[in-house]
Amino acid sequence: MNLEKLSDILKNEPKFRYAQINKALWQEYISSWEEASNLPKVLRETLAADCPLEIKAEVFKSSGGLKSLKALITLADGETIETVLIRQKEARNTVCVSSQAGCPLGCAFCATGMNGFSRNLMAEEIVEQVLFWARYLKTEGRGEKIDNLVFMGMGEPFLNYVEFIKAVKFLNNPETFNIGARRLSVSTVGITEGIKRLAGEQLQINLAISLHAAFDNLRQSLIPVAKKYPLHEIFRAVDNYITKTGRRVMFEYLMIKGVNDTDKDALELVKLMKKPLYLVNLIPYNATGKFKSSDRERIDAFKKILEDNGVPATVRLSFGSSIDAACGQLKGKRNK
Repeated sequence: MNLEKLSDILKNEPKFRYAQINKALWQEYISSWEEASNLPKVLRETLAADCPLEIKAEVFKSSGGLKSLKALITLADGETIETVLIRQKEARNTVCVSSQAGCPLGCAFCATGMNGFSRNLMAEEIVEQVLFWARYLKTEGRGEKIDNLVFMGMGEPFLNYVEFIKAVKFLNNPETFNIGARRLSVSTVGITEGIKRLAGEQLQINLAISLHAAFDNLRQSLIPVAKKYPLHEIFRAVDNYITKTGRRVMFEYLMIKGVNDTDKDALELVKLMKKPLYLVNLIPYNATGKFKSSDRERIDAFKKILEDNGVPATVRLSFGSSIDAACGQLKGKRNK
């Protein structure tokens, strides 16, 4: 999809054309200019030639009952990115988007990092992922829509902050997708500069911290950039964020067998988490080959230790293992 020439094409058109096209693109989710029947035929032909709407993508369906889907989208320069549609009960749909093509952080547990880093995504490339799934749901004809959006795909959003926040504001705009800020979530490994900037945005977007370890030395072995952002600095930034926004912060904790899932780890996590507006989300690890997920009994025991010590905790449902839903798995296989 390429809308670079749109402004030039419309400069001699009546001003109401902008509103017509805005609605057609971002609310009616047209995939061809021919669908915009309220536009003059000559204009539709010009737009079709100079502003193609096609999004090149392959879709992969999971074999599980909740039917999550992953798309591998090919961008204009040939780079590929991944995005996931998580289909939940009661026809609720969450879209997970990428903010970078690859990731420069090289986390030990992450398939995206294994594939290296290509570049930051532009805001329109982030939005394109959401538009792809909006069109997909439209073609199914069941009246479903995107309910929630999470910036938890490939890349670290706060290392591409300007384009990330530009995309957030576009998606939140009532004249485009009109996705409520409270239905938007962003996950960071703890880039404190980004946490501070988000606190000043006056947006009610949800913040999640990819914690994954309660000890600095273990966390640094899993997340190399943690050497620059030790736990005490992350918590200082988070507490400032809570003070400014009054928003609850979620701490994501991958349950990796034999690595971070012992009772000792749980008790150390308790020390860090016993604060108002902190919530722990335990995530069964979607194996990439190097590590394995903790079994369910261990996850339940870990959760019980947290709750017995007054720490609110949830366990995230596992979606899409049959479609390589962990970030970067699908692209990595295709590259091979």
